[in-house]
Amino acid sequence: MKTLDDLVAELDEDLFGRRVLVRADLNVPLDGSRITDDGRIRASVPTLKRLRDTGTRVVVVAHLGRPKGAFDQALSLGPVAERLGELLGVQVPLADLGDEARFTVDALPEGGVALLENIRFDPRETSKNDDDRAALAHELAALAGPEGVFVSDGFGVVHRKQASVYDVALDLPSFAGDLVLAEVEVLRKLTETPTRPYVVVLGGSKVSDKLAVIEALLPKVDALLVGGGMCYTFLAAHGYGVGDSLLERDQIGTCRKLLESGKIVLPTDVVVADDFSAEANTRIVAADAIPDDWKGLDIGPETVSAFREVLDGAATVFWNGPMGVFELAPFAEGTRGVAQAILDAEGAFSVVGGGDSAAAVRALGLPEDGFSHISTGGGASLEYLEGKSLPGLAVLEQ
Repeated sequence: MKTLDDLVAELDEDLFGRRVLVRADLNVPLDGSRITDDGRIRASVPTLKRLRDTGTRVVVVAHLGRPKGAFDQALSLGPVAERLGELLGVQVPLADLGDEARFTVDALPEGGVALLENIRFDPRETSKNDDDRAALAHELAALAGPEGVFVSDGFGVVHRKQASVYDVALDLPSFAGDLVLAEVEVLRKLTETPTRPYVVVLGGSKVSDKLAVIEALLPKVDALLVGGGMCYTFLAAHGYGVGDSLLERDQIGTCRKLLESGKIVLPTDVVVADDFSAEANTRIVAADAIPDDWKGLDIGPETVSAFREVLDGAATVFWNGPMGVFELAPFAEGTRGVAQAILDAEGAFSVVGGGDSAAAVRALGLPEDGFSHISTGGGASLEYLEGKSLPGLAVLEQ
């Protein structure tokens, strides 16, 4: 892949005034119009600042949520444009694709930044029809003009074959942004040359969502620690009753086979509740003694200690998925404890695999700089570790 270093080396002073189309991942959680976690916006800033410093006119393309190809005020990028402007120290106008975008981009000064409105408001962005996506890509490329270039810096979307991720890279000279480059370098280290012992911590709700990555990682890791909602299907595969906990019955047989590896470490105690709420009655019980009609919503303290023992000796750690429903205070300590154990693993190369794991780090007030790398792409990270070809990266390599 060509990088920003290559872009600067090739064009140097010719970059001044040139238009650069940047695909960023600004898909942040909102509470009304309030951004509750601006991590992805902050992660996009270094590449945007670097481009501004060369005097380019930067046109940012991004999405928010899943609006299904139609305008949805609740998913407008207005709050994102405001926050991005604060972080860059410059006003960032928001423009709808079409005439408004053309007028806005034409008026940008050197070093100026504009943000296009949620690209997924246009149904062609996610269309399965190649011609539909190509038509939208042509419109985006036209905004950049005949001397424009494309910078792919939204790692969280490179696993999608979408117009602003894949097709536009066929229309313009294309480069990997610094964020994408950093993410790929980290993931290559995890897949090609991990320093051992290599420990993976997986959580989240469903085994089926993580099955492919578990199968890909098991031959490569020394231990795989399992928590979150997915652990109850593994516990059921052990023959334990799991009460009213999340359970994928159709995956029990698969989990039983995976356990034969001898590398999977399961919870020995869990926090259970009689309701899915912060006000529920809770207990800590052994993993083989979950009461009927009670739900397992976090791993217990004994499990945190056992996981810590494994993590203490790790040289490489990859963590994806919370250990419990960390958004509710009674069920946050498992995630906090495991995250702290990763932070305390002296000398370990530690990677937080984006998504809910990255959100948990920030929500629980843990030091972000204590981890070696916090990914911006949960799904993209997992698909990379599965060994899949990611369209948004493959097109940059053409």
